[in-house]
Order: sequence, then structure tokens, then C-alpha cells
Amino acid sequence: MIIETLDLTFQGLPQTIAAYLVHGPAGYVLVETGPRTTLPNLLTALAARGLTSSDIRHVLVTHIHLDHAGCAGWWAQQGAQVYVHHVGAPHLIDPRRLLTSAARIYGDQMDVLWGEVVPAPAGQVTSVYDGDQINAGGLTFTALDTPGHAWHHHTYRLGDVAFTGDAAGVRLPDSNWLSVPAPPPEFKLDVWQKTLARLQAEAFDTLYLTHFGPVHNPRRHLEDLRQALLATTDFIHRAMLAGASRDEILAQYLAWNRQIASAHHVSEAEFQEYEAANPLFMSVDGMMRYWQKQMAA
Repeated sequence: MIIETLDLTFQGLPQTIAAYLVHGPAGYVLVETGPRTTLPNLLTALAARGLTSSDIRHVLVTHIHLDHAGCAGWWAQQGAQVYVHHVGAPHLIDPRRLLTSAARIYGDQMDVLWGEVVPAPAGQVTSVYDGDQINAGGLTFTALDTPGHAWHHHTYRLGDVAFTGDAAGVRLPDSNWLSVPAPPPEFKLDVWQKTLARLQAEAFDTLYLTHFGPVHNPRRHLEDLRQALLATTDFIHRAMLAGASRDEILAQYLAWNRQIASAHHVSEAEFQEYEAANPLFMSVDGMMRYWQKQMAA
């Protein structure tokens, strides 16, 4: 078995969105599709390996956010079988509600960022549940329900490695800074903490992050994420309790993140890669929504 990281160079930036090409004894499996805007880059990466779209018969997506599965419908239309969390499956078959929700966040940037999202034929979509085993390319993947970032989120175990989507956060290769992707409307602090405990208990050897690349020290990485998750949500909560407006909180959060990134020797170019992979305004909105619901309960 070989796992290759394919850099989709989202918006022309390296190390922002990865897809994974898994070489199995009976064929190839693609994990994550990226958005339609990165499809030419993905096809070029496949061509460099002597492959075309017809060589990809199985596609696994961790969840249906457009940076992970925006091109899933296109692959399904080419005849690939797409495996996705059962909650997300209907939204790949009919993406209208998904696109309406995304448009509330991204506005007039939808086409520039994500491109055309086409519906997947229902027969090419397999709804996956916690613990399900997926036989693809002569390999067996096991789906692990890992919500917190989104309800419709799976991590896929393959032997002693895992494809974690956003459940294990955002970290650039060779960087010590870990960014927390907390978009509305489904970010849940308490739920994500349980997901991290589950991932720790699995004792993986390597995590493959969509943003970005393999992590070879999963225990330390997941503990770093746990601490970052608590620190970021506490920062937002305290700012809200102080009566700051949304725009004031965003400015404070950006400045705080820049300070932390600088302390971890993250360059400005790398910071922009982090921002492309995990827009900080989106996490502010997600965490504020979480705390608003908690305080109203």
C-alpha cells in the first residue's frame, strides 16, 4: 500500500488542501476531492503518475464541506463510487441546500473559491455509518464518526493510519502552529472533545490531514489540538462576555492568531496558507454561534 499526498494548490497557494491517492492491490482510491476549482490540478497530478479519471473507481470524502467534497459530484458522474457520511449523502445527490448554506458564509466568492458543484447520481453515492467497512482498491477502510467540526464527519481508518479531514485540525508541514477550524453552524466544543478522545484511543501511527499532509506524532498532535480548542473557544467567550461586537472580536482574534503564529516562527506566506485553509472569520462566527446557544440554554 502506498499513500501519496496530492497538493491541490487551492487559490494558487501550496499546502492548503490535500487529496490522497491510495494505491491498493486492486486499484486506486482517492480520499477527498477538493473543490471543482482545483480539479485541473488534481487531474494534472494524476496524469503525472500515468493515471486518468477513469482509473479512480472509489472516492472517500470525510465530510461534505466544499473544500473536501466540492468535486464529489463530478467524480460520481465519471462513474466513481463516492463514500460519504450518511447525513451528508443527500446533499451530494442534491446540493442545493448545501450551496445555499455555503453562500451565506462566502457570498459573491462562491464561484471563485469553489467553482461549479454538480449533483452526484444517487446510485454512485454510498451512505456510510459509524463502524462501516469500505472495501475499495483491495483495501478495507473503517469509518469512525468524528463530529465536532461538523455532524456529517467521518475519519477513515486504514490499518494503523487515519484520514482525518478536519477532525484533527489544520497544521502545515513542519509547523508547530495548529489552527482550529470551527465554522458555523455545526461547531460543537463538547462534541469535538469527545472526538479527540476517540482518536487518541485509536492509537494511530500516522494522521493524514486534509490541511495539510501526514502527521507522524498523533498523540502529541491531538493533545496540541485539544489545548488549542480550549484556548480559542475561551478567547472568543471572554471577548463576548466583555461586550465586544462581532467585528471587534474578529480583529482581536486575528491579532491574537498572528501573535501566536509569529511565536511559532510562521512566516507571512505561511500565515496566508493557513488563512486560505481555515479562514479565521469563519471560526469566529462558528464559535460565537456556539457560545450564543450555550448562554441561551
